[in-house]
Amino acid sequence: MNLIPTPVKQLSLEFNLPLYQTGDINSRDSLEFLKSLHPDLLCVVAFGQILSQSVLEIPQIFCLNLHASLLPKYRGAAPINWALIRGENQTGVSIIKMVKKLDAGPIILQRSLDIKDNDDTQTLEDKLSNLGADLVLEALDLIQAKKFNLTIQDESKKSLAPKLKKIDGLIDWEKSAQEIANLTRGCAGWPGAFIYFRGKILKIHRVSLQAKYSEANEGTVGSPGEILEISKEGIVVATGNGNLLIEELQVEGKKRINASEFISGYKISVGEILNKEK
Repeated sequence: MNLIPTPVKQLSLEFNLPLYQTGDINSRDSLEFLKSLHPDLLCVVAFGQILSQSVLEIPQIFCLNLHASLLPKYRGAAPINWALIRGENQTGVSIIKMVKKLDAGPIILQRSLDIKDNDDTQTLEDKLSNLGADLVLEALDLIQAKKFNLTIQDESKKSLAPKLKKIDGLIDWEKSAQEIANLTRGCAGWPGAFIYFRGKILKIHRVSLQAKYSEANEGTVGSPGEILEISKEGIVVATGNGNLLIEELQVEGKKRINASEFISGYKISVGEILNKEK
């Protein structure tokens, strides 16, 4: 629960680079500081505040933004999460000229990236950050050479990716096994996919659709949330469509463990229900 510097700040301090931090990018002090730099460009990456028109007008050329989606899809604060939650098989990064409307500016460059079955928010963020860094440099070269084009976004194809709330991670067992697996991947890190178990929050960290059933339970269909099988492979749970194998999980206040450790420690049984309510 301690505040730590961002990697950008750490690197700036290591190389004695000028660093300015602000709690409000639109404050008078921030505006005065930015104006004093007489910047050609401002580049915004993963910044949690909305820039006012006063800030957008400061650079001589414009402000550009790196956004982790193929705009106009997934405008908003959590594009990586929602691409996974909604089962997309492709995403990417976009460099746009910033305008007052959120993530709606004309596109300078885009690059796509395939989403792998084992990707979650953390692995996908790493891949997109590397792809995005290269794309920012490419965009700067084009702007400097005055060889860039601005492509207006198609508003009819826009979709939104609002900031996730904790409740967004709550698993609904009535949904399909695939939808629940997507939720688990898309909520990795924050807020985490979760249900309730014996009155406590139970976070589900890793699941699989490739559950191996014993002959006795092959094809068994139970009520959504019902434990169908317990084995060294994990915990097989019924969903609204298909069964899901839970492989890693974490009880509230405890460390993350694999399913076999959980089974040994909590003496769960077939037929027990993993609830979506306390």
